[in-house]
Formats: sequence, structure tokens, C-alpha cells
Amino acid sequence: MKAFAQLFLSLDETNKTNEKVKVLKDYFNTVPDWDKMHTLALFTGRKPKRQINSTLVRNWAIEASNIPVWLFEESYQVVGDLAETMSLLMPQNSTGSDKTLTEWIAEINELGNKTEEERKLWLMESWAMLNTQERFVFNKILTGGFRVGVSQNLVIKALSEVSGLDAPTITHRIMGNWTPETYHYSQLVQDQAPADNISRPYPFFLAYPLQETSDKQRSVEEVQDTLGDATLWQAEWKWEGIRAQLIKREGKMFIWSRGEDLATDKFPELHPFLNALPDGTVLDGEILSFRDGLPLPFNVLQTRIGRKNLSKKILEESPVALIAYDCLEYQGEDIRDKTQSERRAVLEQLQTGTSFPEIFRLSALVEFDSWDELAKKREQSRAMVAEGVMLKRKNATYQVGRRRGDWWKWKIDPLSVDAVMVYAQKGHGRRADLYTDYTFAVWDGDKLVPFAKAYSGLTDAEINKVDYFVKRNTLEKFGPVRTVNPELVFEIGFEGINRSNRHKSGVALRFPRILRWRHDKPKEEADTIETLKALLGE
Repeated sequence: MKAFAQLFLSLDETNKTNEKVKVLKDYFNTVPDWDKMHTLALFTGRKPKRQINSTLVRNWAIEASNIPVWLFEESYQVVGDLAETMSLLMPQNSTGSDKTLTEWIAEINELGNKTEEERKLWLMESWAMLNTQERFVFNKILTGGFRVGVSQNLVIKALSEVSGLDAPTITHRIMGNWTPETYHYSQLVQDQAPADNISRPYPFFLAYPLQETSDKQRSVEEVQDTLGDATLWQAEWKWEGIRAQLIKREGKMFIWSRGEDLATDKFPELHPFLNALPDGTVLDGEILSFRDGLPLPFNVLQTRIGRKNLSKKILEESPVALIAYDCLEYQGEDIRDKTQSERRAVLEQLQTGTSFPEIFRLSALVEFDSWDELAKKREQSRAMVAEGVMLKRKNATYQVGRRRGDWWKWKIDPLSVDAVMVYAQKGHGRRADLYTDYTFAVWDGDKLVPFAKAYSGLTDAEINKVDYFVKRNTLEKFGPVRTVNPELVFEIGFEGINRSNRHKSGVALRFPRILRWRHDKPKEEADTIETLKALLGE
């Protein structure tokens, strides 16, 4: 654990990409192979299952710290991170533990077979033998809150330089359903690709966003400057659903979401056409709710996301279909190196031969002869239940991750309203002492009604100014939340709006964020609840 805790600390202390890669390489070159795989698992979101709930962990931490509950809670509010608070308040140990990361995770996984009293004894003994930095990282893993300021791409780059294997190959080999207990480092870096996982998806190719501007003419000019000749590109609607790969290999079918969740059982409507595909086929596309041949808003699809059991009612209210826009494997051959146009032809051939055209749909091409013409068609996006348009170079290969150059997304401008900040709460990590999470309200008659929370969109300088205001204009305290003098007005942007019985305002927003601080607008001129409800029609 010493090496992993030091890795975590070293990565947290630098913002330089090359330095982070060097730190990762040094780590991978010194730790055992099993630790390499457990580290890779943690850095790619494959965390151990939580074995002790947070209430018990907090209560036992208070006991181990030997301080009053109120002091622990006040300390937590100041620090802003439970794992760090617990590590700082417990008795210090300068020696630390000689157990490896793999050994610690094995013990965490074995907790499922222990009684509550045995878990408490193990946790108390574990805390006592770890130093402060080790304890912090250990707490993060134990509570399921492990995150680190390094992208998966940097981890893969470091592994690539250590192993001599190219980054795209490593990226592909860590896709899918694997665990560090069953997937050894030697398998990951062997010369020949492992052939024992027919369910493995390909790394997703992600589009790069075109810079947005409220000036429509300037927006078109920037697209022209960035992409050049319009005839070299194909356009499709940018659908708002669940990005997925659908795989048919050796008579078996698999559906993977972009988050690497195996979702085959979540979409039984897709099974007939997927089962009818020829073996060795992998499709890339968007799963959407469809009814009467038309896509439904994303909130309809949300009703079935996360549900363990899909009732007959849910399947009837939110039927799904696939809008396919790429073919990555055909007749067992990886065709990602073929051009966009060539892969599109294969996709069209597959769709033409299907007996399930209502379920297996193609992403229709948006015809255009100039960027001005496409800009006008892009304005129809909301009517198409789309977020804008996708632009794909006709001779582009299918690449790995977000790459600037061949796939772009040109999203429509967000919906927006001007709202008043009414509540504030401190952030976490580096911003644990700053008020960075805000709640906004609009007018309903002479009252302000909260309707959205947002924590992104401001610069560091603006955050410091808002924090200064909050600390001097707090009206009430409710735990970590502060009610503030309703004076500051912000423009809040969002992708969509739906009716909601769970919110006092009667509406729920999709992806709310701060667009700008309206220094020019007094609170009395903020928008009303009627303004929000009028947007429901859009």
C-alpha cells in the first residue's frame, strides 16, 4: 500500500502531463504484476464492492478518533471529504503497513463473509497500522469514493511505454468485463491478442466539440475554418440516447454501454434483430426510446435505466430501438481501418437485409451542399429530438477515444433562463473550503422557487468572488447548506426540460450549468416559473 499511496500523492501534486506519465511508469516498473492490474482496475472505474456502509464507517471512525460527534462533523464540514477527515483525526502512525495493494483489496473483498463485529475489529486494526497517507487512500477504496486526477489515456500511455505494446491495443484489451483477480498482467501485454473473451467491445470513438458562439454567422465561419470543404464530410443527427455497441459472436449476443456496463438484459426488444445478425458483427449506435416510428425524449428512456426488473408496463411505456451509425466488425474481421464511407456501406447492407427494420434503424444522413445550408437544418434539431448534428470525415477510420480531426459534434445552443442564487454549499477536494455548489430559483409571483443546482461554468476568479459573497451574506445554515441573500443573478443553460412531480418547481432540467454571471441584471429581472414552463413545449 505504501507504493500505491505514494503514487496517489505524487499524481495529486502535479498538473504536468509528462510528469504524471513518468510517475506512473516508475510505479509500474517497481510493483508486482498483481498490483499493476489492481491499479489499472481502480484507475478505470473497477472499484471493489463496498462491504461496509458509510454510516458504520463514520461511527467507527468517530470511535477510533476518540472525539465528540459534533467535533467530527465540524471537521468534516471544513475538510469536505469523509475519507480525508477520518485519516486526519485518527492517531498518527509513522511506520505504515507492508501489505501490498492486492493484499488489502483481497481483505476488503473477504469482508462479505464476516459478521458486523468482525468487520469492525478488522477495520479498527487496519486503521491503526496505516500511516495518514495510506489511511486516506485506503478509506477512499473502502468507501467506494476512489478518484484520482489522471485520465485513463495517461495510464494507458504509461503502460504502453512500460510494456512496449501500443496504446490502442491496450485500450482494447481492457475493455469489457474483467477483474484483476482473473486477468493477469502477462495476458494483458502478451504479443498475441487473448482469444478467450468473445464479448469484448471495441474502444469507442468520441467526437470533438465544435466551439459554440451565439453569433450564428460567426459559428458557420468557424466551422468552415475548422473543417474546410463541406463535400468531404457527412452529417447525421446527434441523437440523445445511450451510446452502445451490439455484438454477435459465436451465436451469442452482448450489448455494452459506453460506460462499459454489460446491458444485454436491459434491452430485450433488441434481441431479435441482434440474434439474426451474422456471426462476427459489431455495431455502434444509439439506443433510444421509440414509438410510432419517432424518437421519444431522453427522460422516457431514463425510466428504465437503473431498474433491476423491467415490468411489462415499463416495456410498453418506453420501447426502444437502435439507431446504428457504424459497423466495427463484419464477418469476424475488424474493419475499423476502413473509411467512414466503406463502413457505412457495410452497415447499410446489414440493415437492408434485416427482418426487423423498426428496431434496427440507420442514422439518416443529413443532406447539405454548404455549411450555411447545414446550419439552417441544424436549427431543426429539437424538433428531431436531437442535440445537434454529427460531422464525420468521409475517409475517416474508426479511432480510439476523443480525437480532434475526423469526428465533430455541432450541438445546438442550450436553452437558458436567468435565475437567482438562493443556496450555496462547499465543494470537495481542492475546493473543500470554497462555496462552489449553488441552487438557483426563479420568480413565482413574489416568491423565489428553487428549480436547479449547478456547480460548473464559473472561472476560478468568479468562484472566489461568489465565495466571498456567500460568507458575508449567509442568512441561515442547514448542515452544509447556506441560505444566502438573494442578490446574484446567473444565466443557467440546460439541454432539456421535463415536467416533474418530485420538484417544487414542477420541472426538472437536463445538464444544468452556469453560462455566465449576469452582473448587469438585478434580481427583480430574473425569469419566472412561467418562462420555464413555456420551454416545455420546446
